[in-house]
Amino acid sequence: MDVKALFKKGIEKELLDVEDYIFVPKRMDMIVDEGDLACMLNSDGSVNIFYTKNGITDVRAAARKHPFTDFETELHHGLYDDVIDDLIDGVNEILDGHSKYFRSTKVLPATAPLPDHSVITEADK
Repeated sequence: MDVKALFKKGIEKELLDVEDYIFVPKRMDMIVDEGDLACMLNSDGSVNIFYTKNGITDVRAAARKHPFTDFETELHHGLYDDVIDDLIDGVNEILDGHSKYFRSTKVLPATAPLPDHSVITEADK
């Protein structure tokens, strides 16, 4: 290995140390599979992906795949599709699951109605 190649390799190593850079935070929102997907690039270079559907929210973190590529370009080329697919599958699995203890079809007993002559005072509130 010659001196030029060694010098070039040392400079590339210094440039690729992502922890030394501060990124401009970005957020991309879209609707996927009837749920809300939010992909966020944080200032430290990490990526958080949120998915919300029918009141269930899950989040995954991902490392930046190509730190010197525009975040939107990374998303459009599908670099985080595997993480997004896992996230959507996880939320759908929760929505499709059922508890053996809590059922929406189980009817709770109703309390007896108040008689017509009952009066609610300020002390009762």
